[in-house]
Amino acid sequence: MNEVLRTAERPAPERLTEAQIARLQRRTIWVLSIATILGGFGVGATLSVGALLLAEVSGNDAISGLASAVFNLGAAIAGIPLARLAMRRGRRPALVLGSVVAMVGAIVAIYSTVVGQWWLLTIGLAMVGFASAVQLLSRFSATDLAVPGKRARDLSLVVWSITVGAVIGPNLIGPGALVGGLIGVTPLAGVFVFTVIAQAFAALVNWFGLRPDPLLTARGLRSDDPAHSPNAPGEGSVIGDRRAQWLTIVAVAMAQAIMVALMAMTPLHLMHHEGTPELVGFTLSLHIAGMYALSPVFGILASRFGRLQVIALGWVLLLVAIVIAYFSGPSHLLVQIALTLVGLGWGAVTVAGAALLTEITPAHDRPRWQGRSDAIMSLAGAIAGALSGVIFAIGDFSFLALLSGLLLLAGILSSLQTSLRRRREQAGKQAASR
Repeated sequence: MNEVLRTAERPAPERLTEAQIARLQRRTIWVLSIATILGGFGVGATLSVGALLLAEVSGNDAISGLASAVFNLGAAIAGIPLARLAMRRGRRPALVLGSVVAMVGAIVAIYSTVVGQWWLLTIGLAMVGFASAVQLLSRFSATDLAVPGKRARDLSLVVWSITVGAVIGPNLIGPGALVGGLIGVTPLAGVFVFTVIAQAFAALVNWFGLRPDPLLTARGLRSDDPAHSPNAPGEGSVIGDRRAQWLTIVAVAMAQAIMVALMAMTPLHLMHHEGTPELVGFTLSLHIAGMYALSPVFGILASRFGRLQVIALGWVLLLVAIVIAYFSGPSHLLVQIALTLVGLGWGAVTVAGAALLTEITPAHDRPRWQGRSDAIMSLAGAIAGALSGVIFAIGDFSFLALLSGLLLLAGILSSLQTSLRRRREQAGKQAASR
């Protein structure tokens, strides 16, 4: 194992042709996409049954929001350590480690239902949250060898691949119940059997497929290659603008908080209004499809029209979603429309935000800032998930939507500040060139 890691750390040869780099990038995208499809099963299963299973094991609806909270907390805890591991050893060992932890977490979640301990279930869900951190890290891994003009597109392709597993995951409630019966656990816990299998295969795909490692290879590229230089900026951004980096992270975190807050309480809201587990699964599938299915479209738009413009589109979609959610009441259809729009708005903000953060950060420091972004994004989701259960218990789904509007306002303000900094920067460049 040590020899393998030492080999992975060796930089790729410096003299790589553009054709070789392009082939390696295409192969990297395929490997990351296949592994992400498999990893999406863990996310889809947790989002679909986490709250319901926690309510069943604990016997208390009020703490059901903890399912989403601890899942996102696990992703937040994983973000920075996995990024540091990637900086030291490369993307491959970081992605594999995250998938293995998620696999063990799914086993813990299943066992918790056998012993009837809800606190143990939260630990298992938090460990499954590492699968989300792996997805976030995978999308950044897609940018390591990408040329500046295609970073948003390549990143969005990996994000899109989450769609398959994440959409199928919520619809595994029925098959999961059959598996649960076969192994003697509660029907809702059976879904996590698929998570165990999928995470194991995701780890294997990344371990054997990401050779050579994209991040280590990017470090070996000649810095004087204008087409593939990792320091080549995009959209005229100033590399290393720390304030712009933090503002971008805040914007992505607010989109995550809005998405998690509304999504976390949707299962209970629907069940309180004559919903069924199958309806919950279908609704969350629509939501997750909204999150990921149009990612390539947002990536292309971000490359063509600008990252901040696509982020602004995301805020508009989230605003419409919040308004519909506020007036949805007992209507299953309106809830489904609102959740789908939440997913679309989230996708626009996170795809364009991740591309923007990558481009305004120096290449040598990207994994560090990407890890910070992933950790803060997931932490925002964890806090929103925990508070959503309390808010839902105090008020209702409409009240939760209303308070989500405050998060939307914070996100819009952070994006406006970033836009102002960009305009001042461009005005300064024009004045200096005269």
